[in-house]
Amino acid sequence: MSRAREFADLAGSADAGGLTGRNLIINGAMQVAARGTSTSGATGSGYFSTDRWQIANSSLGTWTVSQSTTAPDGFSNSFKMDCTTADASPAAGDFLIFRQHVEAQNLQHLKFGTSSAQSLTLSFWVRSNKTGTYIAELLQPDASNRHINKAYTISSADTWEYKTITFAGDTSGVINNDNGTGFQVNWWLGAGSDFTSGTLQTSWGAVTSANRAVGSVNLADSTSNEWYITGVQLELGETATPFEHRSYGDELARCQRYYERRGGASYQALGSGLMGNGRDQTRITLNYEEKRAVPSISIEGTLISTNRENYEVDITGLTGTAAGTMSAYLACTHSVAGTGLAAAVVTVKNGSPNSFFEIEAEL
Repeated sequence: MSRAREFADLAGSADAGGLTGRNLIINGAMQVAARGTSTSGATGSGYFSTDRWQIANSSLGTWTVSQSTTAPDGFSNSFKMDCTTADASPAAGDFLIFRQHVEAQNLQHLKFGTSSAQSLTLSFWVRSNKTGTYIAELLQPDASNRHINKAYTISSADTWEYKTITFAGDTSGVINNDNGTGFQVNWWLGAGSDFTSGTLQTSWGAVTSANRAVGSVNLADSTSNEWYITGVQLELGETATPFEHRSYGDELARCQRYYERRGGASYQALGSGLMGNGRDQTRITLNYEEKRAVPSISIEGTLISTNRENYEVDITGLTGTAAGTMSAYLACTHSVAGTGLAAAVVTVKNGSPNSFFEIEAEL
């Protein structure tokens, strides 16, 4: 049997064999959910559940977004969209997109912008009660802002279906060699006429809004609607190969380049430094995994500063940060002044386990 035929026969399988290093998508099996397994009442855009996966929502329904254990054979998890407030008649500018941003410097081997530009194949498992036509899109925002869109069909309600879509390489659009967004991989789940009134852009061209979601169903038209996806793979070539399963640890490390939480357990030590005499600050160094860029840092829940005299005070915020890609110098403020210049450690407050430093460098 030829290698290409073997790939075709195994493509829908969960067994990737020794074919490693192919998948440009991070967390395609929806294993990692550092932000939590479920968010209800989601109406706007954001990262709500499984790592690296973003919802872009402009006024099209209200959703519960979750990491689900409903999955096809060979997978443990999927990403689930569950409509809780419907919008059967989208306004012209409304849209709902599920997407991942792919870092530009990871795409240089595609040779975009040259005569040797390489084709890509997107494959995934999908399930919904809402059958019909959906749209997948590669949007390349660098340099020339270009896109290509293909339709796929969910044929049977509430049944896992395996989809493969091949996109030609782009000989015109250049992907910058940097740590910004090289691709948005978009799954359109509904859109108003601003995005559906043209002709579907099935070859690479300058972004034209009217050509992006032509023919798409509206997943937001009923509170009965739900949509699941897992096993997402984007790879070089015109043939879908078996899904590249990675260990949880490997996938977690890839996700932490973009987002990380430090904390969680009562009295977990997060950083050490000095509590000033008569001052309302504890200054510490916070270490974290290397980030894509200098991250934003915030506090969720209740952290405390403790000095050697066993003096504890709640931290109320951050007055400023001097952050790098691997560590930050933080001035943690508290409403009560410290007693004496003393070494101190910032920890999670006892009884407040869901507390942490949030470190974000998402695309």
